[in-house]
Amino acid sequence: MASSQQQQQQQQQQRARQQMQQQRASATATATSSSPSVGFEDYLPLMAERLGEEGLMRELASGFRLLMDPARGLITFDSLRRNAPLLGLGPMSDDDVRGMLAEGDFDGDGALSEMEFCVLMVRLSPELMDEPRRWLDDAVAQASQFLFTS
Repeated sequence: MASSQQQQQQQQQQRARQQMQQQRASATATATSSSPSVGFEDYLPLMAERLGEEGLMRELASGFRLLMDPARGLITFDSLRRNAPLLGLGPMSDDDVRGMLAEGDFDGDGALSEMEFCVLMVRLSPELMDEPRRWLDDAVAQASQFLFTS
């Protein structure tokens, strides 16, 4: 029975990935040169909704592995520039690559670890925090109501 549930979950995840790939291809095809490119981080809220927290983390880890330099186990300037199109980040200028690395490089080593990459992707997708923010607002409202009615 558990195996059947796992198979169904895997099939749902596969369908979600295929839909995201189709949506990414469609959005990329319609993007104009004057608008920012549609990238991996633009799909994180959709991925989180469809795949759940664990599925999203697996997808982020997969994205990291696609971009990383296998010899170093980090996303480097060269590996990001070379592999960015694989995640819909488009061809990136040297300045874009440096900017992305600088924005996510917390330890100052000039490269992104898996943790730094995941944090950067979440930071670039503030919509991911909408639901937790609503939960927090609701909890504060309930606590305030309880405190002021007691």
